[in-house]
Order: sequence, then C-alpha cells, then structure tokens
Amino acid sequence: MYLTLAAFAKCLSQPSVGLDIWRMQPLGSLLAGIIEERKIAMKIGFIGLGNMAKAMIGGMLAKGVAKPEEILGFAKTEKTRQDVKEKYGIQILEDNAAVAALADALILAVKPQMFGEVIRQIKDAVREDTLVVSIAAGKTIVQMEESFGKKIKLVRCMPNTPAMVGEGCSGVCRNELVEDKEMEQCMELLGSFGIAEEVPERLMDAVVGVSGSSPAFVFMFLEALADGAVKAGMPRAQAYRFAAQTVLGSAKLMLETGKHPGELKDMVCSPGGTTIEGVEALEKRGFRSAVMTAVDACVKKSENM
Repeated sequence: MYLTLAAFAKCLSQPSVGLDIWRMQPLGSLLAGIIEERKIAMKIGFIGLGNMAKAMIGGMLAKGVAKPEEILGFAKTEKTRQDVKEKYGIQILEDNAAVAALADALILAVKPQMFGEVIRQIKDAVREDTLVVSIAAGKTIVQMEESFGKKIKLVRCMPNTPAMVGEGCSGVCRNELVEDKEMEQCMELLGSFGIAEEVPERLMDAVVGVSGSSPAFVFMFLEALADGAVKAGMPRAQAYRFAAQTVLGSAKLMLETGKHPGELKDMVCSPGGTTIEGVEALEKRGFRSAVMTAVDACVKKSENM
C-alpha cells in the first residue's frame, strides 16, 4: 500500500492514527526527513540598513519569525554593513542586486530621494515571485511599478521609529498581485516589531501624519512637559522619566480600555482642580489646532513627494 504525501499528512492530522504511524520505523524517520527537506525557509532581503531596517531586523529575530541566516542585507557604507553583521549575525552580500536576486521578500528601507537609484540597480534582479516591500514615504504603488518597468508583487508600508523598541505602528497596503497568503506572511513580519494594519492606499498619507511623523511631535511634547517640571524645581533626568512614563501609561490606558480620549481626559479633570486649569491654558494657546496643523503639513508633504 502506497500513501501520497498529502494522504500521509491527512493521516497525521488524526491524533491516534498519527501517533501509530510515527512509531512505524524507519517509515516515520524517512517521512520526517522528506517533510523537513520540503520546508523552504523564506529569505528576507534588506536594501538599506539604517535605523528603521535595524528595528525591523531586531523585531523579526526577537519574535522568532526569522533566523539570522535567513536575512540578507546591503548598505552603502562598510561601517554600517559591519555593525549590522556583528550585532544581528545576518548575511551581508556584495551589492543591492545580489540581495534582490536571492530574496523571497525584499524590503526597500531607503530614503525617498535614493529610491530611483536603488530601483535602477535591482529591477532586473527582482524575480516575478519576489514580494517587494517599500517603506519609502510618499512613493505610491503606481509610481513604484513605473520605476520597476514591470508588474511586481508590491507592498507599501509606513512604519515608525518606536519599532526600535518593538512598539512600532505600520500602515500597509498592497497591489493586486499580492495574494492573501503572501499578505499574511508580510503582516507577520511587520507585526514582529509592533502593530501592523492594512489600509486603503488613499489613507497612506494620513498614516504618515498620524504615526509615521508623529513620534517627533510626541518627543517635543515630552521635552516641553519635562521643561515645565524643571521650572518647578524637579531635576531634569527625573522630569524626563516622569514625563515619558506618563505618556506611555496614558497611551496604554487608552488602548486597553478602548475609551475615548476625551472621556479619559475628563476622568483626570476634577471640578475646580489643577488639571482643568492646565487644559484651559492649552486650549487658549491652540494646542489642538497646532497638532492638527502639524499632521496636515505632513500629509501634504507626503502627497507631493
């Protein structure tokens, strides 16, 4: 009696049958070897090894979604290549085209102004079945397809710098060639260093404003918050710790309770208390308007890149 591999796998899905079959030696060992050989590890390539790429690599390794030997990379400077190799143990190849030729998932972690040059170097090396993931701000799927000069499996992603500590937020969209299974794999990779959510491409510029650029606004707020505490007499290092933990805790409270931020604000504002005085001061000085204007400026810049 002969079993196809598919039939054998179906047998294994039945607990009692599966255990009995695996006890059949040497058949169990033989099939185990065959199945192991059929596993093809995904090669993940990085073109550009800056802060965002390092954050992504670190997250993938920490969550176990990739092994160091499965990650390939190249960067312009020898120092960057050496530093990344020493820290993460990934494979550094000789140039961008070599990475593109071997990668199953190719992550373009380069600045928008370098995008055209990099595409010219790799477009002939990218295979039809390669999943290309771009984190270049403002570059639309159509623009990227035109740069490659052919249809490719393309994912557009906008992560942010908190990915460096595993708390990133990535907006993601894809073209029509990316299948659901491939997108699931991509989202698993991107989710290894924070959260990742698929959005329509028309919202990617909004993603730039609300999460891609906004960590800078948050750091400005933290700095100002700490400055206020220093003015009141608190040592600066302690002021930074208090400010940072408060912002971290406030964000976590909102995410875990699901409550509207206005409701959470009201919970802090006791009638006639200190907090409502501060809220009034922020309102008088256009705090909300300033933040919305900043997001709008980022969105417009992204739209016109």
